[in-house]
Amino acid sequence: MPTQFTPTSPENGTAAPAYADWLAQVQKDLKDPNAYDGLRWHSPEGFTVEPYYTTEQIDSQRLVSTQTAQKSVPGWLNTPAYGVEAGEEKSLNTRLRNALANGADALLLNVPDGASLTRLLDGIKLSDSPVFFRLNTGVDGVNLGQNLLQIAPYQLRGGILSESGTLPAHTLADLIEQSSGSPNFRVIGISSHDFHAAGATATQELAFTTARLAETYDQLTAKGFTQEQLVPKTILSVSVGTSYFMEIAKLRALRVLTARLFSAAAGQTMLMHCQTSTFYEATATPYTNLLRATTEAMAAVIGGADALTVRPYDAVSGTMNEFSERIARNVSTLMKAESYLDKVADPAAGSYYIETVTQQLVEAAWTLFQQVQNMGGFTKAQEAGSIQQELDNSYAAKVEAVRNGRVLVGVTKFRHDEGDSESVRSEGDLTGLINRRLAEPFE
Repeated sequence: MPTQFTPTSPENGTAAPAYADWLAQVQKDLKDPNAYDGLRWHSPEGFTVEPYYTTEQIDSQRLVSTQTAQKSVPGWLNTPAYGVEAGEEKSLNTRLRNALANGADALLLNVPDGASLTRLLDGIKLSDSPVFFRLNTGVDGVNLGQNLLQIAPYQLRGGILSESGTLPAHTLADLIEQSSGSPNFRVIGISSHDFHAAGATATQELAFTTARLAETYDQLTAKGFTQEQLVPKTILSVSVGTSYFMEIAKLRALRVLTARLFSAAAGQTMLMHCQTSTFYEATATPYTNLLRATTEAMAAVIGGADALTVRPYDAVSGTMNEFSERIARNVSTLMKAESYLDKVADPAAGSYYIETVTQQLVEAAWTLFQQVQNMGGFTKAQEAGSIQQELDNSYAAKVEAVRNGRVLVGVTKFRHDEGDSESVRSEGDLTGLINRRLAEPFE
């Protein structure tokens, strides 16, 4: 039976144990001087996670900078995503308005070339309901911005993202000028989804996203913009995976990294949009995707998401319907209405475990980020194949871990194939990186 330590309290007058006391007790109870090593977790992120944390592990100076970088206003926007098909805008408009009337606070629309925004957004007041547009490859962002100003010449809310990770600097410059009258419409979208879907560790995802962001800002400041102009126009769109505490720390670390990178814009914040992972979705036993998405969503809001997209459990197979979309929206509703997670700005603050892992992630990601910068920046590192090689290695390690016994619920264990579900092949690459799913080799 594990030993119970009594924390310090005015009532009992006892002292909380030091870390060395806990270690000695473990060795005594397990009758093994080396027992402690078996309790440590060597994480894929490049550092060791301890089984027990105290205030001794916390760097007090870094703790202040970590907590200062976090969001200060609680709550998030429940932001379901929808694919837009040219010619189907009117029927989708009905679904969008129904979502906004039943739990959604905002919308994320994957927009193809030629879509009619007038039909798509009919009856939706863009100054009240934020709409984020994720542009498919080849869509003219400047043209979309002009069309938005024609149908809604008032202050817009929401923003523009790109499935390619970011838009060209000349397009972003035009969009910044176009949206100058809408301070709450953010047009510098920086995404981590392609890194995540290629198999990135949290360290890699943070480092490469930061490198992409730094390069984009370098290009825009060369065009005459200041950091103070750019930060309030920026959206960070991040995938959230299944490693619960690590993902909470990842999101908090991202805010620290951006604050470190752009200290000149102190006091201004980037909006963080989080989306549940495509990498961990499975076509086998698809209802288990709902379990994964719920864990990922909770990690997202505890980690500081400003907007949250929960993918329906059947999104991986493209068979979404009214039921699966409603259930996905209700994940946010439950976390707000029943768990009250929208009442606290930084729920993870003060956790010795999460604070320590956040600091470790920051330093590991910063080291890798500097390596990318020393190669000439993100684009040159990508062209040299360095980034893809890093991601290939981490993906191979994740697959090997499953082969060696790591459980994928509903895939390698507790599996039940409903109907004639078939494995859905990954989509190939969108940004020069390979788009993958971890479950695919085992389905």
